[in-house]
Amino acid sequence: MKSRIPLVLLACGSFNPITNMHMRLFELARDHLHQTGRYRVIEGIISPVNNNYGKKGLVSARHRIAMAQLALETSDWIRVDPWESEQEKWTETVKVLRHHYNESLRWLQFRKELVRNNWPTERTTEDFLSSLDPDVNIAVRKIANLLKPDKEIIQNGDHMIIKTLSTFRNYIMEFDVGKEFEEDLAGVDDRKCMTNVSWDGDKLLCIQKGEKEGRGWTQWIEGDEMHLEIRVGGVKCKQVFKKVQ
Repeated sequence: MKSRIPLVLLACGSFNPITNMHMRLFELARDHLHQTGRYRVIEGIISPVNNNYGKKGLVSARHRIAMAQLALETSDWIRVDPWESEQEKWTETVKVLRHHYNESLRWLQFRKELVRNNWPTERTTEDFLSSLDPDVNIAVRKIANLLKPDKEIIQNGDHMIIKTLSTFRNYIMEFDVGKEFEEDLAGVDDRKCMTNVSWDGDKLLCIQKGEKEGRGWTQWIEGDEMHLEIRVGGVKCKQVFKKVQ
């Protein structure tokens, strides 16, 4: 199988809602491609269309994505990608294909770097994600371990916006210090939790109550560096960001 051409199966559509046949089509396509002896399917992606598609009776994208995620809970190779639905307007299929083609190339390059450099297995971002959920896609864990994300923090009194930006995935957290809120961790481990961020001296302390015990993070500044310690179930991961002038 290793010598075969790697392929990613992508299905665009409304998925209003997703059906058993949608998922069955992926299985049939993969089986056929494997039987040719030429190809190796490494992933399947379901890409729900944007709300501005204009189809009569189209349910909100967040509900269609949630339904698809529930339907695919038992699949270890098909996932839902919200990128298309998150665009400002309806996106042509060819542009969606180009986006995922580029993302797949980037993923394959990361994989080659992992093999070539024999990356160590000490406790890193990958271990943190594994502690959140052993079923988190291994490719996602490997990529997260290689990324060097940017942090952008916007503060207006007690209201804060923390943006974590990378070439692979972005995550935006908006909250009021000292007020508990429901946090949707879609794209991280696809869970929801009740989150409270407060000041602990000159450090921001975050406590996330949900399925996983001891989950949260601490963030503080030392000189021109911002330190971030994230925790879950006794596992800790440390990240350090340097200030950009």
